[in-house]
Amino acid sequence: MSAEATLPRSRKGYITSSNLVLLAFATAFFPRVLAGLGAPSTINFLHFATIPFVCGFVLSKVRFKDPNQLSITTGILFNLAALLTVMTASALLNSAGLINVILDFMLLGEPFILLLAIVCIPMSPASLEQFRTQWMRFALANLLFALCQSLILRLDSQNADLIKGVFVGQGSGHVVGASVSMTFAVYYFATAKNRPTWIRASIVMAVFVHIIKADAKQLLAVFLGALLISILLKAKDIGKLIQYLVIACLFVGLIVLLANTVFRALLIWADLDIQRQGIELKLVGFSILPTYYHSPLNWLLGLGPGHTIGRLGGWMIWEYLDLLNPLGVTTSRASVAVWTATRESWLGDRSSWFSPLFGWAGIWGDLGFLGLGVYLSFWLLVWRRLCPDELSQYFVLTVVVFGTILSQIEEPGYMLFMTGIIGLRWQEHRNKITLKSS
Repeated sequence: MSAEATLPRSRKGYITSSNLVLLAFATAFFPRVLAGLGAPSTINFLHFATIPFVCGFVLSKVRFKDPNQLSITTGILFNLAALLTVMTASALLNSAGLINVILDFMLLGEPFILLLAIVCIPMSPASLEQFRTQWMRFALANLLFALCQSLILRLDSQNADLIKGVFVGQGSGHVVGASVSMTFAVYYFATAKNRPTWIRASIVMAVFVHIIKADAKQLLAVFLGALLISILLKAKDIGKLIQYLVIACLFVGLIVLLANTVFRALLIWADLDIQRQGIELKLVGFSILPTYYHSPLNWLLGLGPGHTIGRLGGWMIWEYLDLLNPLGVTTSRASVAVWTATRESWLGDRSSWFSPLFGWAGIWGDLGFLGLGVYLSFWLLVWRRLCPDELSQYFVLTVVVFGTILSQIEEPGYMLFMTGIIGLRWQEHRNKITLKSS
């Protein structure tokens, strides 16, 4: 008998649990589409209830037989508790509202709650294939939406930012949609080896059309940056090092080609003086936020959840202020000060590449060095225990690099898709081990 966590033995139980996870994910992946069709804006918050509920349901049914799997589950739960503790302490220190704590906890912790649910579901080869197929269909739907928006509706002739895939009506939806597509292309090309090469290559080409039409230039830098980090990590393995260097050279060559053809804006941003000014703007939050500290504890606990330059304090609270005000949401002048500095710079509205409102700065600003350390511990756990191969590790690195650009690591649709892919890859690896040992 394989050493796996088990649910009730009926096949129906397996399918129900995995389908519940898929349904919960859909509430985070498609709400913008539903809102565009007339659903109330509160539908954008539905996943904050469905995903924890489904995870709780799965945990209530699971019976662990593998100590390693139990250890992973315990580690994620411990980190979630630590994150909530730090947020609560930060909120008490800075008089932040309870709704701030709840929303910030879900923005940062929800992807790991979904990952926990996926890891705990015992999947047979058939149910795993069904889960994988449906996950790919989600990604394909986003790609088809983007291609329709560009090639049929011609929305990019008005503004390239309108090519958002399923993330319609969202400010940075064009980057989020393109990020999901790029991850889908890498995963599908690397894993769907039973499919003809021309089909896999066609998906990659379609995704590049999506990226170009959406003008998501920073996406290329993110995936190249993650690849370069992978090269450094493989420096002791000569074979892997050469392999990654070849891929990196091809990637750089592709970027040069795009810069001289359809992505000429890349040449503009290559100006060293523009980059210098952009970096100064990028780091402005680190000089502004400490001026609002009122206690030495602020260095450890920040200025409070939703009070600085993360997704919540940067724009989410302001976008849903009418809805959140009656719930006691609180704001801070610190985020306004950073926004003011951004607007005063001529680069402020040119590209998210230079935005000081980015993920890692937001976590540090809201929760201080202690909160940042707790969040990093999540990814350290994922890297060590849930990345069975280099592909999974590469996806983790893309998330880490994305955190330096904008608040992508607090975007539910993107982050849930990424942790889902990592969980799926882990399940595939587990399934191979089980088949070999049976």
